[in-house]
Amino acid sequence: MTADTKTRIDETVKASDVVLFMKGTKEMPQCGFSSRVAGVLNFMGVTYTDVNVLADEDIRQGIKDYSDWPTIPQLYVKGEFVGGCDIFTEMTLSGELDQLFDQKGVTYDKAAADKIREANA
Repeated sequence: MTADTKTRIDETVKASDVVLFMKGTKEMPQCGFSSRVAGVLNFMGVTYTDVNVLADEDIRQGIKDYSDWPTIPQLYVKGEFVGGCDIFTEMTLSGELDQLFDQKGVTYDKAAADKIREANA
């Protein structure tokens, strides 16, 4: 990964409270895993920045090196790597995501989060 790519990722991760590196965009996800994470964030009313890794090969590979995580999507909250789709899904269903958002001061719809858990109980 070039220093320029690392700087771009660093700045992106730190510029917004919640950042999702994904295939496609939050309006048009291009893979099932990206679609699942974006769909949950959208449903919960979370304001987040989406980064389409398909539009930039340097970012697509660079984000994997940056996080030392092999897959996309990747979610960052307040500059910290949270995880990919599986970890995100587990955290959503267990309530850990709510706790993380509460701790970090991220606004979300608690009722929507509860509905997701009820639907998956």
